[in-house]
Amino acid sequence: MSCGVRKETDLDETARLDEQFMRIALREAQAAAAEGEAPVGTVIVKDGRVVGRAHNMRETLSDPTAHAEMIAITQAAEALSAWRLEGTTAYVTIEPCPMCAGALVLARVSRLVYGAADPKAGACGTLYNIVRDERLNHRLEVTTGVLADEARAILQEFFRKMRIGDADLG
Repeated sequence: MSCGVRKETDLDETARLDEQFMRIALREAQAAAAEGEAPVGTVIVKDGRVVGRAHNMRETLSDPTAHAEMIAITQAAEALSAWRLEGTTAYVTIEPCPMCAGALVLARVSRLVYGAADPKAGACGTLYNIVRDERLNHRLEVTTGVLADEARAILQEFFRKMRIGDADLG
């Protein structure tokens, strides 16, 4: 392809792959909910292969930094034996927070695909736009809204059960 122009068939394939990998992230989010964790899932992919996958584990690990993105970034770096995750795509069920957005930038992730926007903590376009900030030395390509309704539904159901005190969050 010349001049960086994408053909419609390339766009269709990208959308298909985005949904495929987001479905894996959604399964991670469901696993988090089953463990009583806020249901967020992340998958990091390089060359069509999952190199990191995780869900929130803040409660389990008693660690405020144990967000799905942070754990998946660590896994991907280990799998690739490199802290620079150039050429990777991160699939996250909800828009990353400032900490996770900063980590994606620092890890040099090339692309971010997320499902639902986060009006309370979103740092990839909603409240802030850390991943596209031109003052930083790296920026990510961002695709939003992939399977957003499914991601939002998992979050809403989890927090609905929390509000009514349902002991079985899974």
